[in-house]
Amino acid sequence: MISSMLDEVDRGVVHALHIDGRAPFNRIGEVLGVSTQTVARRYRRLRAEFGLRVVGLPDPGRTSTTQWLVRLTCTPAAARKLAQALAKRGDTSWVMLTSGGTEIFLIVDGPGLDAPALLLDDLPRTSAITGISAHYVLHTYLGGPTAWPGRLTTLDAEQRRKLLSHNNLGPDSPSAPAAAISSADNGHPVATTGTHISTGRAEMHSSNSSGADREPNSRARVRKPVSPTDAPLFSALRADGRATLADLAAATGWSPSTVARRIAELRAAGALYLDVDIDDRVFGVTTRALLWATVAPGQLHAVAESLSQHEELAFVAATTGRTNLIAEALCPDPAALHRYLTRRLGSFDAIHALETTPVLYTVKSTAPPTALTSRPGS
Repeated sequence: MISSMLDEVDRGVVHALHIDGRAPFNRIGEVLGVSTQTVARRYRRLRAEFGLRVVGLPDPGRTSTTQWLVRLTCTPAAARKLAQALAKRGDTSWVMLTSGGTEIFLIVDGPGLDAPALLLDDLPRTSAITGISAHYVLHTYLGGPTAWPGRLTTLDAEQRRKLLSHNNLGPDSPSAPAAAISSADNGHPVATTGTHISTGRAEMHSSNSSGADREPNSRARVRKPVSPTDAPLFSALRADGRATLADLAAATGWSPSTVARRIAELRAAGALYLDVDIDDRVFGVTTRALLWATVAPGQLHAVAESLSQHEELAFVAATTGRTNLIAEALCPDPAALHRYLTRRLGSFDAIHALETTPVLYTVKSTAPPTALTSRPGS
């Protein structure tokens, strides 16, 4: 099984990147008790074999952007080709084939309160689409800056504390060890700057962990508001959250020191967070499903808060639409999903209706696809 191909060091690297996605390899090595070269080698293997990528993403709640969850029904012959075309767009993420291959689920980013052009203009003109359902995300309870806890079981509290107690200096810094600079990050030595914010449950993510994992001043006000001039920086970090300051400077036209300062400001304000993309089959996930629930409005917040604590779920959000709550379940097998639906969700009297749609293929996740190859079951 693919899940048996990771050892404790591999899992430790993934957990460490969730805590600080731009942490230098030497700091991760110190925490794991291995050499910088070992961390670099494991990182390259995880990238090559399991799709590991660190991506820098804007927090919609702090960057005047919106998110729409879109369900498209289409002819079976056109579904895969259409999903791949949607994956190429810069305003989409989490493009999935669901429900027997006749439905596409995707997240569409929109500017402010305006509906995205994809919804207003492009999709209605696509003849292969037989139905469109768009749900505006009102509040995210789990997901975004908050990672699925199934990836965060390796490092203990002391190791997490050590990762966050160091100065945020990466290999770009003159004070960083030479070994960290020379260790190959596929040609991408990394500078770590700024802090992370915390939302949701404890010990979730580099930018979402709470308690001991939360860095000081994580709710600091951004020095200047997010503006259109930040767009090249967000774009470059979405392509590679561990890009060097030099590469980011080239992408933005700023100096490396300006890039470092701006990343620090955006992360400290929670406008920018780092996410880790990897094939979850390496953590034993073989069954994924989207759960569309109708919840009594007066109990929606309480139910969503409770669900955000469930280890089976990776995403929980309140939305507009006939169903007003969506969740994504990650389970080791269909029997585990059945137990979750009947024993845990079944205990919520406020959930009046539930639709379960299995995820067959993930064509695109948070990171821009390097190659349009679908990952079965991922």
